[in-house]
Amino acid sequence: VQLQASGGGLVQAGGSLRLSCAASGRTVSRYRMGWFRQPPGKEREFVAAISGGSTDYADSVKGRFTISRDNAVSPVYLQMNMLKPEDTAVYYCAASITTMRDPHNVLYWGKGTLVTVSS
Repeated sequence: VQLQASGGGLVQAGGSLRLSCAASGRTVSRYRMGWFRQPPGKEREFVAAISGGSTDYADSVKGRFTISRDNAVSPVYLQMNMLKPEDTAVYYCAASITTMRDPHNVLYWGKGTLVTVSS
């Protein structure tokens, strides 16, 4: 499975961005998809995941970010609203079979896309 993330950039606090992750591979529909981020100088952390009709969010983004996917083979989107400077990070698309909150469960990583939120 290959994952290609896009959509990062520079935005002011309170603004919005939408990240996209395109997955390719014959078995892509098997996987739970999601996003992690790595703020400067910190460890990689879970952001959101989607599997079928179920979604999961980190408490820090709940109510501000929305993960979506039209079907099991379509791109995965992360709509980020009310962005804060602390959301600044490199965002990574990820695919797993089991729960995604633990990064050790991630089987495939996309290249990161940088999101910078200015105050």
